[in-house]
Amino acid sequence: MKKVASILGGLGITAMLLSSSVAVAADITGAGATFPYPVYSKWADAYKTQTGIGMNYQSIGSGGGIKQIKAKTVDFGATDGPLKIEDLDFNGLTQFPTVIGGVVPVLNVEGVASGQLKLTAETLAAIFMGEITKWNDPKLAVENKGIALPDATITVVHRSDGSGTTAIFTDYLSKVSINWKRNVGSGGSVAWPVGTGGKGNEGVAAYVQRIKNSIGYVEYAYALQNNIPYALMKNMDGQFVKPEADNFKAAAASAKWDADKGFYMMLTNQPGKDSWPITGATFILMHKSQEKADVALSTLKFFDFAYSPAGDKMANDLHYVPLPANVTKMIRDAWKAKIKSEDGKAIWK
Repeated sequence: MKKVASILGGLGITAMLLSSSVAVAADITGAGATFPYPVYSKWADAYKTQTGIGMNYQSIGSGGGIKQIKAKTVDFGATDGPLKIEDLDFNGLTQFPTVIGGVVPVLNVEGVASGQLKLTAETLAAIFMGEITKWNDPKLAVENKGIALPDATITVVHRSDGSGTTAIFTDYLSKVSINWKRNVGSGGSVAWPVGTGGKGNEGVAAYVQRIKNSIGYVEYAYALQNNIPYALMKNMDGQFVKPEADNFKAAAASAKWDADKGFYMMLTNQPGKDSWPITGATFILMHKSQEKADVALSTLKFFDFAYSPAGDKMANDLHYVPLPANVTKMIRDAWKAKIKSEDGKAIWK
């Protein structure tokens, strides 16, 4: 009997150890923005290799991510359109940025390569309003002397789902076009005057690739990964600039992050001769009060890894801009202050 008891006791200890191991190695779940999906996926692969803990992320659009975190069906939500502090407080959420990137106009026009087409704010708004309908429109011709633009109808491609990329894009258009602001406005979902909708950055990229004479907007990494030609944009300082990491960084140079306001920040139409005008940060949403403190800690450890030199390099390799060290320190301090277990104890030490 003693031998049996000993075996059972050993089995019990083994079961406890296995249970503990499973708990420690439990995957974390997130959903939302397609804008940062390439870098989140890269971070997740590297983190699992290093720790054994997976990060399962559903790239469903910012609107879906906001809904899922509010419903507590994921450990974190992700959005490119940050929530204002009133919305965060009402839903018991906190918010912090992860990386900065650029939204870029992409096109499929025969004979036009990346960086050849030049667009001003006015022409971009007029195209998406349906006011400029032909590629050889005189307004486009004036800005693009020497480029043989076809006598072809422009097909506009936009997002069909609730989208932070759309929030960034329409925030920019609302800042530069009174007509756009009055008639369409800004937000993750708008009533598009013209065009066809694709789901996610992936969907818009796929449509632009397939549809001749089309134009859409995607996060820069999607343009590069899919080899889709992009346009140059005229910025606030009157310079035509390329979408690239240094120009996204230039747009973010004057950003003043405020943890007490949920790090809310829109980086569109920023001054500076090198600034890319359609720049934006992407954000993570978590509940302030955590029912599962161990899972919340695992989630924060994942993003702590994302802010490490290794995480920064992966972001740079995909042409995102990592956050400066002083900002990531503010974020970690905000974790300590705002994200707590149900008994009120800080989860991040």
